[in-house]
Amino acid sequence: MIKVNVDISHALPFVDGNAFKGIEKEVSAAHRSLIDGSGKGNDFLGWLNLPTSIPAEMISQINEDADRIRRLAEVLVVIGIGGSYLGAKALIDALGYNYPMIYPNPDFPHVLFAGNNLDEDYHYDLLKILDEKSYAVAVISKSGTTTEPAVAFRLIRDHLERKYGKTNVGFRIIAITDKSKGALKKLADAEGYRTYVIPDDIGGRYSVLTPVGLLPVAVAGFNIENLVNGAKEMQDHLSGTFTAETNPAIRYAAMRNALLRNEKAIEILVNYKPGLVYFSEWWKQLFGESEGKENKGLFPASVTFTADLHSMGQYIQEGRRNLFETVLSVDQPLNELRIPLDADDTDGLNFIAGKRLSEVDKMAELGTRMAHTEGNVPNIRISVPVIDAEVLGQLIYFFEFACALSGYTLGVNPFDQPGVEAYKGKMFSLLGKPGY
Repeated sequence: MIKVNVDISHALPFVDGNAFKGIEKEVSAAHRSLIDGSGKGNDFLGWLNLPTSIPAEMISQINEDADRIRRLAEVLVVIGIGGSYLGAKALIDALGYNYPMIYPNPDFPHVLFAGNNLDEDYHYDLLKILDEKSYAVAVISKSGTTTEPAVAFRLIRDHLERKYGKTNVGFRIIAITDKSKGALKKLADAEGYRTYVIPDDIGGRYSVLTPVGLLPVAVAGFNIENLVNGAKEMQDHLSGTFTAETNPAIRYAAMRNALLRNEKAIEILVNYKPGLVYFSEWWKQLFGESEGKENKGLFPASVTFTADLHSMGQYIQEGRRNLFETVLSVDQPLNELRIPLDADDTDGLNFIAGKRLSEVDKMAELGTRMAHTEGNVPNIRISVPVIDAEVLGQLIYFFEFACALSGYTLGVNPFDQPGVEAYKGKMFSLLGKPGY
């Protein structure tokens, strides 16, 4: 059962109806190109049928390795950058508790992340934690030479060898890398690390349903079978239906492109749950890196309401009218809290006494959508019943599919990222790397 619903009714008034129908046809054509593999970047479509092609043996092996890590480590350090960590971080935060001191089971390690920046204090503080904790490492890189994770792995590998002895660290390291080439693969083979493969035809930002995301999520104690099953359900649905009325990815991609052509150049992903902040970060990389090329594409931004209503809300309500919102709405919380009655009513809130906090939150969401729409901010609503592993699997595949459709509609290759290399050449030159 598909649990992701896309409502564009609060965006339709901002676009010409006939023009929108034309864009729907363009997106449907993009759908055909995606399914038949005739579009740009078709050598990176491994993600397209990934959910239904993940071997049961791989899931079992990942769960076995997760159990092994749980027995030997209090902490798993995931070393990676971009798509090599954002998906795992997004899922663990969304499925976990809002406060790290509440953990579902002390047998599940804390998952910490490194190699996603070059900040000295960040990594110094991490090593201080690792001085006191037993730990294991999942290092994620196709090449093994990407600067940020390679530097972090040097630091942490050195720390491991000093803490446990050089001959006692191999079983604490899992390498997720290329199947046959690259510096990390060479090192893993030489040192006997357990390895998992990042398929050649899957780019980093589409890799969350590979061991890149599945291993950290399993170590953290969450059900990766349910995650994959949710993605399978969405794959089956999106690949088999070809109109905006029946296919939510076509509907979403068509509307965001229609708004872009109507001078709405910024898309703000809105959520009302702090646990979804890193899901928004994953979404921003997915769309920003896929569409932002050839001087095209929407600029992806994000906010978490209601907190950001007290900071960014003013601009969204009355600033430049070059933006629209996509609201990721969750129908039901997992827990229940009711607002108590106060005999003195000093804060004037007795009118909501007895209501669930989620009801107040929902009225804030609805009121904000109404106010922003009246303020000429188009609004797309993507709703799900709850946040669980199955729903997140559906959301991940939905956004991946919609992103590919949207990129094809823009006329760009949604699976490359040539601009990412620009800063590296300048940095290497400044650092004196030979050949730069």
